Amino acid sequence: MTDTVSTPAVRAPEAASPTLGGPGLFTVLLAAALPLVDFFIVNVALPTIGADLAAGEAVLELVVAGYGVAYAVLLVLGGRLGDLVGRRRLFLGGMAAFGVTSLACGLAPDAWTLVAARVAQGASAAAMLPQVLATVQATTSGARRAKAMSLYGATAGLAMVAGQILGGVLVAADLAGTGWRAIFLVNVPVVVLGLVMGVRFVPETRSQHPEPVDGPGTVLLAASLLTLLAPLTEGRAAGWPLWTWLSLAAFPFAAAAFYAVERRADRLGRTPLVPPSLFRLASLRRGLVLMLPFSIGFSGFMFVIALALQQGAGLGPVPAGLALAPMAVVFLFVSLAGPRLIARHGTRVVAAGAAVQAVGVLLIVLAVWRDWPHLDVASLLPGTAVAGAGQALQLPNIMRIVMSEMPAARAGVGSGVMVTTQQSALALGVATLGTLFLALVPHFGMRDALLTTLFVQLAGVALTGLLSLRLPRTVG
Repeated sequence: MTDTVSTPAVRAPEAASPTLGGPGLFTVLLAAALPLVDFFIVNVALPTIGADLAAGEAVLELVVAGYGVAYAVLLVLGGRLGDLVGRRRLFLGGMAAFGVTSLACGLAPDAWTLVAARVAQGASAAAMLPQVLATVQATTSGARRAKAMSLYGATAGLAMVAGQILGGVLVAADLAGTGWRAIFLVNVPVVVLGLVMGVRFVPETRSQHPEPVDGPGTVLLAASLLTLLAPLTEGRAAGWPLWTWLSLAAFPFAAAAFYAVERRADRLGRTPLVPPSLFRLASLRRGLVLMLPFSIGFSGFMFVIALALQQGAGLGPVPAGLALAPMAVVFLFVSLAGPRLIARHGTRVVAAGAAVQAVGVLLIVLAVWRDWPHLDVASLLPGTAVAGAGQALQLPNIMRIVMSEMPAARAGVGSGVMVTTQQSALALGVATLGTLFLALVPHFGMRDALLTTLFVQLAGVALTGLLSLRLPRTVG
């Protein structure tokens, strides 16, 4: 009989959590900028596109709306798929598709081909973008995450302003005779750079407990967003035909059905597309409520000011774009101070940002009332600079607040929900404030229509400030 000596089992060391270094962070932020730049870059190029492709107003609206609606509808699904199959894999695939569809937009021979390519471009962006925030959540923590989230918010805000400026510059430059096509073709080399860097520097992450795609929830969420966004973004240009009213009437029923299906799936232990339990997080719930009026006002202002400066003040694409340059520059520098300000003063920084933005909008109102139609960079500079500072104190911090309590396993779906809310609000801003402005112009003239729209935006800024007082005082 031999004695056996038992030895303690040796546990294999756990794999170290992947980390996102500086080059990787630069790569995902570059990818985060692309979809937002492309949402706004067409604003100043639409007149040129319409003239070149003989496109009417309704088709030009589809160039904007087709991208925005496809992007918004598929974002949550893109986040869920990243959690399931791997965020880096979907990030690279989405980026490659974004480059191909951008090339298709730039080479489109007619207006309807451009619309189809823009829809495909929006779908590609929806696969790529949710992986950015999900990767940040899964590969950073503590101060590094706070800094990365602030940089993400700064990138998002800067991209929205820079897109409009870049659109004007590229159209006027007429690079190699490409005209408006350059606003899409410029994406191709950027995507190639992003793919090369993504392969090298972006780590692979996925949920430790991947959850299957919720088919009924996906269909009902898409139906809800389509029945709301499609008529609002296309209705005015199409003359509000019957289908737009039927679609709006169907929206509450589609939304109620989506909520009921998701709640039932959650109760039965299944995996809903948007788990209702996520909304128990006060930071996410209240942050998303703030995101709505902020983004509606932001996109509505950008759309309306582009029209007013070109069609009313007689500025070309470049001066119209450069009129917003002070907003972009100030936004960049102020947003970089966000982490320190939040650490010192908590979420009251968001309320302060709304107050500063309100002052900026009032200065723009004063410039329009005093100088119309002789507006230029100098007359708008005080207002755009102050408004940019206020926006920079809000947007990056709101985004950080929304994601602050998000579990890493649900980072993809959480980021998808946040960006869907933002993108839907951006589309609503163009639809609502843009429609208001264009409806008022024939009756009151462009100056008074612009002033009225700015006062409506000011009410939205005040609402954002009041809602921000309900945020948790501190944020992780």
